[in-house]
Amino acid sequence: MPRVRNTQSGRTGSPARGGGRGGRRGGTPGRGTPGRGPTAGPSRAGQQQQGRSPSRRKRRFRPGTRALMEIRKYQKSTKLLIRKLPFARVVREVCRDVGGMDFRWQAFAIMALQEAAESFLVGLMEDANLVALHAKRVTLMPRDVQLARRIRGPEKGFASL
Repeated sequence: MPRVRNTQSGRTGSPARGGGRGGRRGGTPGRGTPGRGPTAGPSRAGQQQQGRSPSRRKRRFRPGTRALMEIRKYQKSTKLLIRKLPFARVVREVCRDVGGMDFRWQAFAIMALQEAAESFLVGLMEDANLVALHAKRVTLMPRDVQLARRIRGPEKGFASL
């Protein structure tokens, strides 16, 4: 059997240092073989368990899966997507800038305005998504929103003031 010289040159994958990524044998301990990882043996005497085992990793979804889950979640719900208090502040600020004085608003009036604004924005984003798909893209760009507003016309596209 030929001799193998063991040099400690800082290689993380050398067999003398317990394996690692890129070693000749083994690889990362506990990755490919079930029952041989750090959770297989009895727990150490001085180690405290904190609810979850230390080797338990957070669930990673493939790209796009989380987005689809969020889409399904928001399509099922009927609640408002924009927070009520920041929207009310914006409404009051715009009213103050346009009208020149502070007006009092009923809560139902602001809620009705928010429902209409969210409905308009959702419809606009749906149309802009169709424009992006027509251009053989899945990424929504500002030019898609602009074209959707232009196609809708001045009444439905909320023409600029």
